[in-house]
Amino acid sequence: MSSREVVRVFFFSVLLIVLAARESQAQAPTQSSSSSSKSKQSRKASSHTDSPSDLGTVSNGVYRNAAFSFTCKIPAGWVLRTEEMNARDDESAKGDNNAGRAGRVLLAAFSRPPEARAEDVNGSILIAAESAASYPGLKDAAQYFGPVVEVAKAQGLEMDDEPYEFAVGTKKLARGDFQKDVGSRVMRQSTLVMLARGYVVSFTFIGGTEDEVEELVQGLSFGGAKSAP
Repeated sequence: MSSREVVRVFFFSVLLIVLAARESQAQAPTQSSSSSSKSKQSRKASSHTDSPSDLGTVSNGVYRNAAFSFTCKIPAGWVLRTEEMNARDDESAKGDNNAGRAGRVLLAAFSRPPEARAEDVNGSILIAAESAASYPGLKDAAQYFGPVVEVAKAQGLEMDDEPYEFAVGTKKLARGDFQKDVGSRVMRQSTLVMLARGYVVSFTFIGGTEDEVEELVQGLSFGGAKSAP
């Protein structure tokens, strides 16, 4: 499988679930289902052996990942769908020995269940890690946006400008900003990318306004699994 095909299997499957939320007519799960998802992630975060060694944990509204030394705040009341999204990716990868090992969703958090129908933009945080070996010749994080832009365009997302360097504290990442008309509103997406420990780690934040996206981005920090203030 080529590097381009790998990104279509993994990143596309993640992005498609988010963008399909408005078209879905499934009934939204209850709050107890949300709590169950949070509990499952905390208990099962380290159960996958074919993916990054530390899938992280969620506690007190903060996702912590010791392997990649970062934390990410999750807004109050948001629901987690990390396990479900990984299960969908595993299902789509059946029959291909390489696809299932290409990547893993570390965190999938939404302002409402992604299958719930609504007119407004579903705020989202998606963090994923893929083996850098899947991208021969990849030397810096900005190069990763090549295949990502193709996938984004297929879903109607337009990139505002070229990828640029973005600092989160003392950590430098590559960042790309996208937007898409969604009914009477504009969906905005910012994706930050870094190379670490043999993986491409991407942080995608989605909101209805630039301020919403920036607020989510500000919840990301590096330097270890610190407790929330």
